[in-house]
Amino acid sequence: MKQKITKVHPKDNVMVALTDLQTGEEVTYQGDTYKPLEFIPAKHKFAINDLPEGTDIIMYGVLVGRTQSHIPAGGLLTITNIKHAASGFVTGTNHLDWEGPDTTKWENATFNGFHRSNGDVGTANYWLVIPMVFCENRNIEVLQEALIKPLGYGRKKTYEIKAQQLINKIRTGSGIEEVLYTEIGSDTAQAGQDKLFPNVDGIKFLTHTGGCGGTRQDSTALCGLLAGYITHSNVAGATVLSLGCQNAEVKTLQEEIAKRAPDFNKPLYILDQQKVGLETDLMELAIRQTLAGLIQANEVTRKPAPLNKLVIGLECGGSDGFSGISANPAIGYTSDLLVSLGGSVILSEFPELCGVEQNLIDRCIDKSKAERFSSLVRAYSARAEEVGSGFYMNPSPGNIKDGLITDAIKSAGAAKKGGTSPVTDVLDYPEKVTKPGLNLLCTPGNDVESTTAEVGSGANVVLFTTGLGTPTGNPITPVIKIATNTKLFSRMSDIMDINTGTIVEGDETIEQAGERILDYIVKVASGEIEVSAVRHGQNDFIPWKRGVSL
Repeated sequence: MKQKITKVHPKDNVMVALTDLQTGEEVTYQGDTYKPLEFIPAKHKFAINDLPEGTDIIMYGVLVGRTQSHIPAGGLLTITNIKHAASGFVTGTNHLDWEGPDTTKWENATFNGFHRSNGDVGTANYWLVIPMVFCENRNIEVLQEALIKPLGYGRKKTYEIKAQQLINKIRTGSGIEEVLYTEIGSDTAQAGQDKLFPNVDGIKFLTHTGGCGGTRQDSTALCGLLAGYITHSNVAGATVLSLGCQNAEVKTLQEEIAKRAPDFNKPLYILDQQKVGLETDLMELAIRQTLAGLIQANEVTRKPAPLNKLVIGLECGGSDGFSGISANPAIGYTSDLLVSLGGSVILSEFPELCGVEQNLIDRCIDKSKAERFSSLVRAYSARAEEVGSGFYMNPSPGNIKDGLITDAIKSAGAAKKGGTSPVTDVLDYPEKVTKPGLNLLCTPGNDVESTTAEVGSGANVVLFTTGLGTPTGNPITPVIKIATNTKLFSRMSDIMDINTGTIVEGDETIEQAGERILDYIVKVASGEIEVSAVRHGQNDFIPWKRGVSL
């Protein structure tokens, strides 16, 4: 019989239900028997022993809450009987005696990527068209309409086909009932004409709401983020549209590009609308230059590269009570494998590291890294408190419904994505990853803002775990969607790529799942697998304005 409950860490005083538990149902774990006093939904927690009011709740071996009222043994933990609590943290002695996992299987492994002149290797090959300011968004959209389908990147979507069938019914006299309830064809999406540039995966048009009207700091950060995308290993070159008078100045963008790539030599075309004059002249010039750049981009082809050229972003969204038990520790093991192979991983979402700061501080390779992490976390937390929205308000209604009832419970599980390796660098948004190993990047917990930032810092693959289902993707980097449970994977199979519900069901260990995920990454990085987010054109891009975003 498969296990019905689990204890995540030996120090824990709560048990996690792996399936719905009925009132009075006897369940066992490692020889001990427990009897729930009430219905315990799957993913939720119950008390192992009597927990008087004011008792610390320990899960994942750390403080994750405190009882607000007495909870008897077998009682369900809820938002009414416990509240958020987390341990403090100080910079101190670092513990770096880490022994990585066995990587013999991958020592000579390679992926087929796009090699750049600076030594970076991309997992894709895109051309970017981006605005310096929101005033240019319309021109970006006009360019997209002019270029996508003629170049063969357009795709007639399934829903366009279905809508056309219903429209045709209306044209021939069908009424409301027939439109609502009659069957329509099940045509699948149809690709456009053959791509003119077969070695270019696509042109990505990134619009945003920044560049002017906000703080100068936000404009500078935006320039840094855009520079991160332009210099990214998955990007062959870019066309940039500037109005000419915005806060996000072209010279700032150029300075940020030089920081990240001192010997930058990709094709880059920057057009200033106020200097060019007529919109028709601007558009014609942008089209000419973009096509010239695409000719150059098409000259690059995939070639073998070692796995240490991978930079993996670690992200979670729509988390549930299984996230910290299955998917997150699984990609944590994948992270450790990649670090052992000399690659880089990025752990971000600082509001979701609440309560595990000390563990990460102790893993920093030197005191300066520990102090920077501590400083960034404290500053972020203080800003949140100033507007009355501390980290304790981070869990979403969906998180709470599925068992993540305090921020510390959510955070302790989220931090599992970072594995166990030493922290080699601590970055502030939108700095670039320059060192192998585990990098901590200051971002919000917001799925799209954080994913956007990780890619801007260099992630050429993103691992995204979800327990509730979220479609987040990225314009230039494949986002691999990993389900924490089999029900979700089956129910939303069109947007999921990997299932780790096998861990919950006892069919696979965390280590086995982590190895399976690394094998999958290699195929994605080589262009052998098109992930769901890419297939659906899920091009989410939201720059972070340095206000409070949890």
